[in-house]
Parts: sequence; C-alpha cells; structure tokens
Amino acid sequence: MEKEFKPLILVPTYNEALNIKFFLNEIFKFCPDINVLIIDDNSPDGTAEIVHQMCDKRIYILKRTKKSGLASAYIEGFKKGIDLGFNQFIEMDADFSHKPEYLPVMLENLKKYDFVIGSRNIKGGSVENWSVLRNFISKAGSLYSKIVLWCPINDLTGGFNGWNIDVVNAVGLDNIISKGYSFQIELKYRAYKKGFKYIEFPICFPDRKYGESKMDKNIFFEAMKNVIKIRFSK
Repeated sequence: MEKEFKPLILVPTYNEALNIKFFLNEIFKFCPDINVLIIDDNSPDGTAEIVHQMCDKRIYILKRTKKSGLASAYIEGFKKGIDLGFNQFIEMDADFSHKPEYLPVMLENLKKYDFVIGSRNIKGGSVENWSVLRNFISKAGSLYSKIVLWCPINDLTGGFNGWNIDVVNAVGLDNIISKGYSFQIELKYRAYKKGFKYIEFPICFPDRKYGESKMDKNIFFEAMKNVIKIRFSK
C-alpha cells in the first residue's frame, strides 16, 4: 500500500517581521494545501506574533525561548513535524532566497526520490545580486566540502532541501554533531552515505531584500572547520 504524502515546510525564523507574512502568502499561492511549521527563536521584532495574527490552520508555530542556532531549530522542527504525523519535510528560509515558486518541483521530486536538493551549483542554477567575493566563498565552500567528504553532491551548503521521513529516521537526528550552518552539509552527507536516492534540481538563489542576513564570514568558516569533524564522525 502506497504511503500517504503528507509534506510539511520547516521555516526557522529570527527577526523576519518584514518578510514572514508575504513569504507565507507566497507559499500558499503556489501550494494552497500545504502546511508550514515556523520555528521562531523568540524574535524581538515580533515575527511570531505576526504569524499568530494570521490565524491560518495551515500554519503551526514552535516558539523557542532564545536564539539557539540553525541546527537545533531544524532538529526540533523535524521532531515536531513527525509528532504531528507529517512524513515529508522541506527546509526553507523566510527571506525569499528560497523561492516559493520552486515548491511544486520540490514536492514532485519528493514523490520519486528519498531527498531532494535545490541546487545553485548545477547547470541552470545561479545566484542573484551576490558580490563576486560572496559567490566565490559559497562555491569554494561547497567544493571544499565535496572534496573532504568525498561526496558527489554539488550544493552541500545550500538550505533548500526536501526529505522523506525514512531518511530523517535513518540518519538519526540525535546523531547530528553540527550546531550551525554545517547542519545542511552533515544531513546531506549522512543521507548519501546511507545510500538514499537523491536529485539536485536547479534554482536561482537571490539575496534577501528585507531584514539582515544571519550569515557572516565567521559563521561560514566555522562551518567549514566542522566539515572535518563530520568526515570522521560515526
């Protein structure tokens, strides 16, 4: 008997008041029946309150007491989604760098593959309004991770990804050692090592228009240092 397809979008937020309502409305424009879980790190700008005011049954919210990092936000989000009975999960940022228009493609691929990667680093993929330096650092980071981990995935650092529950369970969320942005690298690497079937499809990744980026060079280079730990973790 074929398993029921029950997808949930996971969106970690911190100070996304300028984006969140428009972002959610854009999601529902392309996928009217999908559900979304907002994982908010007690944003002082009132992000969670804006979500509550929308009074939409398709939106769940998990409000955390403090800013505790991307990895723990996603891990809590996956666990909450599983408890709610969902069995496919899509990671997205709330700043429109992950375009909601790609969701139908992501969802269709999730019916055929164990995990799906929206990739900037394959033919047809691109970035938009990035500086030459930022583009170089991003591509170098993915290439470095690919070489160190001996893993063929082209966009290891990207955050627009889809996962079937079998992958999440097999990887084991409690086995994740990453605390920050290397979480995306580690989850893909562990899934690949376990032999799960995946696909990368091309996306355009624009820079955010509103609010402040959470990424800086220190966070990025910390993630790159963690690649070595991931390589030799169990």
